Amino acid sequence: MEQFIHNLPPMDLMRSEKMMLVQLIIPVESAHRAISYLGELGLFQFRDLNADKSPFQRTFVNQVKRCGEMSRKLRFFKDQINKAGLLSSAHPISEPDIELEELEIQLAEHEHELIEMNSNSEKLCQTYNELLEFKIVLQKAGGFLVSSNGHAVVEERELSENIYSNDNYGETASLLEQEMMPGSSDQSGLRFISGIITKSKVLRFERMLFRATRGNMLFNQAPVDEEIMDPLSTETVEKIVFVVFFSGEQARTKILKICEAFAANCYPVPEDISKQRQITREVLSRLSELETTLDAGTRHRNKALTSIGFHLAKWIYMVRREKAVYDILNMLNFDVTKKCLVGEGWCPIFAKAQIHEVLQRATFDSNSQVGIIFHVMDAVESSPTYFRTNHFTNAFQEIVDAYGVARYQEANPAVYTVITFPFLFAVMFGDWGHGICLLLGALVLIARESRLSTQKLGSFMEMLFGGRYVLLLMSLFSIYCGLIYNEFFSVPFHIFGGSAYKCRDTTCSDANTVGLVKYQDPYPFGVDPSWRGSRSELPFLNSLKMKMSILLGVAQMNLGIILSYFNAHFFGSSLDIRYQFVPQMIFLNCLFGYLSLLIIVKWCTGSQADLYHVMIYMFLSPTDDLGDNQLFWGQRPLQILLLLLALVAVPWMLLPKPFILKKLHSERFQGRTYRMLDTSEMDIDVEPDSARQHHEEFNFSEVFVHQMIHSIEFVLGAVSNTASYLRLWALSLAHSELSTVFYEKVLLLAWGYDNIVIRLLGLAVFAFATAFILLMMETLSAFLHALRLHWVEFQNKFYHGDGYKFKPFSFALIADDDD
Repeated sequence: MEQFIHNLPPMDLMRSEKMMLVQLIIPVESAHRAISYLGELGLFQFRDLNADKSPFQRTFVNQVKRCGEMSRKLRFFKDQINKAGLLSSAHPISEPDIELEELEIQLAEHEHELIEMNSNSEKLCQTYNELLEFKIVLQKAGGFLVSSNGHAVVEERELSENIYSNDNYGETASLLEQEMMPGSSDQSGLRFISGIITKSKVLRFERMLFRATRGNMLFNQAPVDEEIMDPLSTETVEKIVFVVFFSGEQARTKILKICEAFAANCYPVPEDISKQRQITREVLSRLSELETTLDAGTRHRNKALTSIGFHLAKWIYMVRREKAVYDILNMLNFDVTKKCLVGEGWCPIFAKAQIHEVLQRATFDSNSQVGIIFHVMDAVESSPTYFRTNHFTNAFQEIVDAYGVARYQEANPAVYTVITFPFLFAVMFGDWGHGICLLLGALVLIARESRLSTQKLGSFMEMLFGGRYVLLLMSLFSIYCGLIYNEFFSVPFHIFGGSAYKCRDTTCSDANTVGLVKYQDPYPFGVDPSWRGSRSELPFLNSLKMKMSILLGVAQMNLGIILSYFNAHFFGSSLDIRYQFVPQMIFLNCLFGYLSLLIIVKWCTGSQADLYHVMIYMFLSPTDDLGDNQLFWGQRPLQILLLLLALVAVPWMLLPKPFILKKLHSERFQGRTYRMLDTSEMDIDVEPDSARQHHEEFNFSEVFVHQMIHSIEFVLGAVSNTASYLRLWALSLAHSELSTVFYEKVLLLAWGYDNIVIRLLGLAVFAFATAFILLMMETLSAFLHALRLHWVEFQNKFYHGDGYKFKPFSFALIADDDD
């Protein structure tokens, strides 16, 4: 047996790639190029030798800061391009490579130019918006002044001051000073202030004015016809033009302060209609000039952003590469001479030749006189886990890794998950009509694989696209199981010939009312369509699916225990084989393996034995006569023997292993404390790893408690896990019954009417229920239950899942969003 196992060829994905711990001694002049070439190769994981240092204490912190600053500028360019509604080129134009220093200068120039253009544009926009408000105030307030002149005589000219939030109105203010400067004003005359305020503040503004002036004011308002942009907040809001009539200098001061507090913009409006028209013409002229200037500035800015957009993708990738290289260089240490950098890391053994070639090329390209030293080290800690996957196997590996990354060189459940996961899903989802729908969806995703892989998808679509091959296998197995169940949207078909049953007599016109009688050979493949609608349909299908679930569960749990044997054999642990694998196989198969045997014998013989009774009284009264429940000769003594073996297997799992480990530890390390006094420091350093790991004191109680927990967990789990596989039966029954309800109570019921509208409505409801309930919710439900069966019932028999992933330094794995 040992020789047979050794002669088996290695299986891809069964074990993770063999890794080695490597030390690199790199001359300073070739360090940057060597790290860049290793990043292009993507098969070397560096260890951080400066983990005790903060990021600001590392050697290349200034270079990292420069790259971070350049990344900030590039993000600024990207935001400006998106805000302008322009598209950055996904495929940058080809241009000669530039150095990082030159790129840094270019980015600084572009940023300065853009900031200056943005500042000028903001000032012009603010002036434009203020003039636009002035124009609206002139139009609206003029009507108030005309109406007020018809009711009262105004003895005072309007205020001469121009109330602005900034000094952008020099030209307009000079005109108003010439036209509206009062000579000698009567302080008791009626005066007014006009302006514009946000609509949401009008009520509070008016109330505050009323209280401040004790009601000695007249407040008129008129809504602006359209939303306009506020000059200060640059937000588009609804505004109201107001005119406040008052009397006295003290009231004027109060009103101006309230206007300032409410962010109301005040504008001077002359009473004379001719002067109003003259100012309006000047405002319109300046608005036209500003529009022309703004359009020219926008075109110039868009042209600059477009030229940046052509190179943006390449610049972003270049800066990210440089930052990643310097982050790796910060993990390295200088040697004593300060002329070489020393780094450590993991790499697969198969990549050794490629890494040698890359390092030699880096030495040659950097014109270094000293080569890079590649030194293989002895590893004390556990190696990282690395599986080489492709587009097909990657999704199944991700399903396993979501539970836990495999320990180094541990048997990988993904090898079997590729088949068992979609098959168990299909057992719960079996309907070849629904399977065809899933198959079409999977084929669409696979056909558009090259296009979708380059697009940025949403979270749901990204998950669906990543599992496209899982969906493909799930749909194929669903079609297969659907053919076995003989269900096409819950409707059976005579695909493989005629039924083996017919009506009991000639008066039978419906199989629902009178029983069926078998008259020819069984239906060749799957469930006979005549079972559909018969009185014994549910008892027959329930019995079939429940027993099938137990058979599948016991088979998969046995596979898990067998894989624990291969793990123990691979790691050379004979204790695990003798005192874990053997008693577990005995316990599981003496109870539930025997139940599986009874199921198969009952199917083959057509016996009417009650298997519940057999299994219950196997424990309660093992010596009693079985009577009608006996399926084969010698069943009772066999049951007694199996029960005794199962009872013996429990202490076999629990007791021997902890005591044997204690004995081995005491024999291996007896007297080691005294012998170590005579050894040199060098001898201690070269001590084997296995010895190094056992220097700590052996804690027998901890080992015994751990073994007891493991044994109890397996014994209880053998029962609960077998029962857990009954979810295959429950989910399959639920899916079938839901399909039947939608078909009979929706589609057939609607089709019974002669009204075309009712028929179309029934068809629409049936399609909606099939798509969203059966194809989405039921698919998700069956997927999660299949996931549970693999993570808990299957993998807990052999899978530790306490390893850590191999994460090589690779430019291809640089994240889209930079830190």
